[in-house]
Amino acid sequence: MSHTVVVPTIGRDSLRVTLDALLASAAGGEGAPHEIIVVDDRPVPGAPLPLPLPPPGGPGIRVLRSGGRGPAAARNTGWRAAATEWVAFLDDDVVPGPGWCARLADDLAGLPPGVAGSKGRVRVPPPDGQRPTDWERGTAGLADADWITADMAYRRGVLAGTGGFDERFRRAYREDADLALRVLDAGHRLVRGTREITHPVRPAGPWASVRAQAGNADDVLMWRLHGRSWRARAGEGPGLLRRHAATTLAGLAALVTVPPALVAARRRPPRRGRVTGIALVSGTVWAALTARFAAERIRPGPRTGAEVALMLVTSAVIPPVAIRHRIRGLLAHRRARPWAGPRVVLFDRDDTLIRDVPYNGDPRRVEPMPGARRALDRLRRHGVRIGVVSNQSGVAKGRITAGDVRRVNARVEELLGRVDVWEFCPHDGDDGCACRKPLPGMIERAARRLGARPSDCAVIGDIGGDVEAAAAAGARGILVPTGRTLPVEIARAPETAPTLEAAVDLLLGGGRSR
Repeated sequence: MSHTVVVPTIGRDSLRVTLDALLASAAGGEGAPHEIIVVDDRPVPGAPLPLPLPPPGGPGIRVLRSGGRGPAAARNTGWRAAATEWVAFLDDDVVPGPGWCARLADDLAGLPPGVAGSKGRVRVPPPDGQRPTDWERGTAGLADADWITADMAYRRGVLAGTGGFDERFRRAYREDADLALRVLDAGHRLVRGTREITHPVRPAGPWASVRAQAGNADDVLMWRLHGRSWRARAGEGPGLLRRHAATTLAGLAALVTVPPALVAARRRPPRRGRVTGIALVSGTVWAALTARFAAERIRPGPRTGAEVALMLVTSAVIPPVAIRHRIRGLLAHRRARPWAGPRVVLFDRDDTLIRDVPYNGDPRRVEPMPGARRALDRLRRHGVRIGVVSNQSGVAKGRITAGDVRRVNARVEELLGRVDVWEFCPHDGDDGCACRKPLPGMIERAARRLGARPSDCAVIGDIGGDVEAAAAAGARGILVPTGRTLPVEIARAPETAPTLEAAVDLLLGGGRSR
């Protein structure tokens, strides 16, 4: 069964252990992957990744970069570059077991078309000679988690059909559950395989449990996208948010009322009784809830002095931090909804993203159009892939070279941020090519490179040829007129918007077309 293994990484030393074990399991060729794609998700290139040298005859290792946009974006970068029917995802801190590749091939072989994914078994080794700590118990829970991408394989066609991982999930948390629920909602099945990986407990600082509360913001996005029942569908327990809210409110009430209670203690009894009573009740409730939370975390652990002290401190800190992240998530995702718009937006370049300088080959003359960076960043926040499709007849005319076009494109990325795919037509109008707009060739190629269908794309440009090319490819076209746009082009355009930002608003459902 043809498959590719994708491993996103931020350059941790554990990557070498993962890849060594993966290559060892592929030795001999039985069930070996077509290739291994390592996606470097560091924001800027750093030290060389700790990559092993592939053995002769074994699968090759290809490295791609995703620009520090999080594990969801890194995995999307990987599977979109794959050329096989199946894509298997591994984390960069797991250890595939002996024969993992052969067992993966066996797990995938013969699966009916209705099965979209296969999950591997996860083993978390227990600590030696003592009970697990709070952090170790949290990692051990991965062994029973549903559909986690520590070891999860999906059909590439299903990933393309669902849009892959939602890049609004910027942390390694909930993005795998979100994808699984969308795949199940689309009518597919997910099954468990026989292959096994080991997930060691990586070192964590004393405040790891406090930092983990950032996941409460991601839980809000899950709620917005999948409704109140998402926890049960994803195999999650009810959580402790309500208790954390009660603890936080009691703590705030105590903080507010204790100082006045101290002042009131010197005054008349009626007032002293009311204020002191509120302070006493709220303080008692906070202490009781905090003690209960700490006891639940201390009881199954090693109960060493250091662990008990850490649990007492963090049990007091976690509830307000959890509520703060919950509020942050409610604000950030207040308008979030299941993605129903285009998965890819393709832009014309000149007079759409940057000012048109005829036959420009000088990166120093690149000037963004007003609002271009804000419009692109807004699409990125919604997990939309971005591409550019541009006619560059100056190459055929000999006015500029293909290298000049690429240098200008690189400058556009410096000013406007990462572009997922570039396509330009170097031909003149009489060359008879299939790519020059208003023909659909560039749009079709860009969509194919991003693992999408043209019908999943929208095209934004400033002349009639842009929207005509979109229509020819089966994509949605929006015209943003400029001074060189002809009145007849505006009249014929199916949709128009006065600015780039207004066009993006149309795509995201916040505006109305003409």
